[in-house]
Amino acid sequence: MKPLFLFFIVWAGTCQIIFAEPKLNVMFITLDDMNRDSVGVYGSKVKGTTPNIDKLAKQGLRFEHGHVSIAICMPTRAVWMTGCYPHNSGALGFTKIKSDVPTLPETLQKNGFMTGIIGKTEHVVPSRQKAFGYRRDRSEMANGRSQELYGKFTAEFLGQVKKADKPFFLMVNSHDPHRPFDNRKLASERKFAVEVEGTSKDKKKGRGADYPAPSRIYQPEEIVIPGFLPDLPPIREEIAQYYSSVSRADDVVGRVLAELEKAGFAKNTLVMLKSDHGIPVPFAKTNVWRHSTLTPWIVCWPGTIKPGIHEKEHVVTGVDFAPTIIDALGLEPMDGMDGRSFLPVLKGKKQKGREFAYTHINTIASGRSYTMRSLQGKRYGLIWNGWHDGETAFKNESMSGLTWKAMAKAAENDSALAKRVKHYLYRTPFEFYDYEKDPDALRNQIGDNQHAKLVSRYGKELNRIMKKTGDHETARFQKALKKIQ
Repeated sequence: MKPLFLFFIVWAGTCQIIFAEPKLNVMFITLDDMNRDSVGVYGSKVKGTTPNIDKLAKQGLRFEHGHVSIAICMPTRAVWMTGCYPHNSGALGFTKIKSDVPTLPETLQKNGFMTGIIGKTEHVVPSRQKAFGYRRDRSEMANGRSQELYGKFTAEFLGQVKKADKPFFLMVNSHDPHRPFDNRKLASERKFAVEVEGTSKDKKKGRGADYPAPSRIYQPEEIVIPGFLPDLPPIREEIAQYYSSVSRADDVVGRVLAELEKAGFAKNTLVMLKSDHGIPVPFAKTNVWRHSTLTPWIVCWPGTIKPGIHEKEHVVTGVDFAPTIIDALGLEPMDGMDGRSFLPVLKGKKQKGREFAYTHINTIASGRSYTMRSLQGKRYGLIWNGWHDGETAFKNESMSGLTWKAMAKAAENDSALAKRVKHYLYRTPFEFYDYEKDPDALRNQIGDNQHAKLVSRYGKELNRIMKKTGDHETARFQKALKKIQ
């Protein structure tokens, strides 16, 4: 049961007792570059990855079909904070949200909420410095890798909330498991900024320092390679580093939730947890395959959501986040939102029109433009690579690690892998996948007559959504679609 506050009102010589429920708070926890299949409750094949996240899921609801709208750090957060698709918020890539587009934290501030952000401050409405009344950057938390400091600052913010006696919105952004991945050293072997030899300038910035150790350090032989990657020794090493970072992200989640409980806010706080997109390796981050945009999405709301729900029927996307929070808090919707609230789903009701996720890539961190659009259903997915011309090669940050180098080298003597590498670099105009039979998107079915009707249906639906939302790529998409219908 939710705690009740007791008020005594004396009127005309009588004393009346009125029970009032405390105002609802919101804690939004985000994970940076975490693949959904890294999470235990989502079927991770690697043991012991996320005990704290699993515990949260068991206390609430987890979506089977929860997508982000765009699989890149900064623009996906712009979608969360505005409820608008990139072409309507102005944040196509690492760019500012249009000045006339309202944001969630600013709206909540106007409605009497205290707003706070811990981590990823440079990626969450960076052009609106006053959107969050409380701010702690990654530079204050061992580059966003210290569970102790995440806990300290969460407690500090909640302490301020108690004194102000206001409801709150706190966004806690883990910088793990984003690259640089954990170096997998034992805790006793790690050097921290104060121990680093060098100039005073080097010491101040912590150059050469290690990050805090995660609670679990994985070895290459313990991990399972994602099915969309080949199993090569350098890849095993990088994925082991990644999983150690996953463990440290889970440590942060556990510590933050413990502080919420300790402060006495757990029973009247809606907690949402989500990753901003898939793992930063080839065929995941900065793309529109299913494993690019399908992320863990967990919601815990004591007294409203029953524990242990696995929601499999509805498709929800990042553009629906802000509308849902606004709705749950009983506030007026922000102007111009493209998304819509899935509050009815959280309350156990069915909601029509939740069959597809409409996802994007526009301009990436390097400034290059790679137009992609996708329509993802619960089983199938259609992709349009608007940038494909047969000559332009794809290049993103996910190719900077051990994985891409190992793939490219091995492809020199492996024709099947060479074909896979070529596809990543150059693509085709359209891709269509049956994710039930081919969860790793290894077989493009676009030319298969067996799927012709489905391709046509998905193409028409994608065109309808693009046109409805004013997507600036609609005309080019329509022209390309005619060639396959």
